Amino acid sequence: MSIQTVVPARAAWSAVIRAGESLTITDLHGNQAVDFLVYDAHDTSVRYSAPDTVHAQGSIFLTTGSVLLSNEHTPLMTVTADEVGRHDTVGGACSKESNTLRYGHHTWSQHACVDNFLAEGARHGLGKRDLVSNINWYMNVPVEKDGTLGIVDGLSAPGRKLTLRAERDVLVLVSNCPQINNPCNGFDPTAVAMTVTGAAG
Repeated sequence: MSIQTVVPARAAWSAVIRAGESLTITDLHGNQAVDFLVYDAHDTSVRYSAPDTVHAQGSIFLTTGSVLLSNEHTPLMTVTADEVGRHDTVGGACSKESNTLRYGHHTWSQHACVDNFLAEGARHGLGKRDLVSNINWYMNVPVEKDGTLGIVDGLSAPGRKLTLRAERDVLVLVSNCPQINNPCNGFDPTAVAMTVTGAAG
């Protein structure tokens, strides 16, 4: 049995994914970044750790076979299928502060991923101290030889999917990125779909 939810452009979404269930994220229109955090559903102090995950994978990019590790170095979710091939772990979530710094003070009032994470996380008792470095599914952030990061046109296309299997009961927070000042969403944020599928019997 599957349950699909279409997350509108710029909106947030959350769900508890039970151990063995799968979450499929579909980039409905292409070139849409999906900011993502994951916590142990029963103890949210155990949450996604970018350093643990990057160190264990030996890569700053995620794809099929990548295991999202917690701050206790335990598995939270595993990427079981990926039609894009490379996803970002270092670009972070846009915020009013970073928008102002990068793009000018006139962007201060623009909605940002940190706003989404705070509003959606509050529904589950989470606050600003619970926000950690996030994953950006579909976002293309190459690292240049001098160590600088770029945010460039995405590698995705309409309908491309990735699927994650929950290795324990997890709480997933998503911000369907509202950024309009760089190419991560093609300057035009669009809807994505979240599909939760029951564990294989």
